[in-house]
Amino acid sequence: MRIGLYGGSFDPAHLGHLHVTATALRRLRLDRVWWLVSPGNPLKDRSRLAPLADRCAQAARVAAHPRIAVTGFEAGLGVRFTVQTLRYLTRRRPGVRFVWIMGADSLANFHRWRGAAEIARLMPIAVIDRPGSTLAPLSAKTARRFAAARIPEAAAATLAGCRPPAWVFLHGPRSKLSSTAIRARKRGRQAV
Repeated sequence: MRIGLYGGSFDPAHLGHLHVTATALRRLRLDRVWWLVSPGNPLKDRSRLAPLADRCAQAARVAAHPRIAVTGFEAGLGVRFTVQTLRYLTRRRPGVRFVWIMGADSLANFHRWRGAAEIARLMPIAVIDRPGSTLAPLSAKTARRFAAARIPEAAAATLAGCRPPAWVFLHGPRSKLSSTAIRARKRGRQAV
């Protein structure tokens, strides 16, 4: 089984998340993608974060695809960091070929994540192109550190079978949708 893991706050989930997921399913030849709805990102302000149950329910409505599973199980594990979740999953499911999926905008600050180097050694990583994030992330600290582990985009379908560290940058159509922008627009309408 080849499963992509796509984590985030999904506050709110939107068609851009679905676009990234569809790209990963197709280009990486994954069997499934799990949306890991985070209890809260340690690098972001969580004071305005919608309740986890609401975000999971809304994400499930957006996902609505037989090969996408939406889960908030990290809250039940009591973990705060992605590396903890990935350790747990790789121990519990040793026969599954997991791939961590992230947007190119996340690669730019990936070095700030707790255990970033360990994440890269736990499972292959797929970086999906995002508007305004095509070139800068490729010179990011983590991209430079693991430059030798980058596989050619033409070999993306082999990523799930690669021994980590391994990563690929996937170019293609990009979605301009952003949870941050959607929240800002909602706040602007509420202020009127």
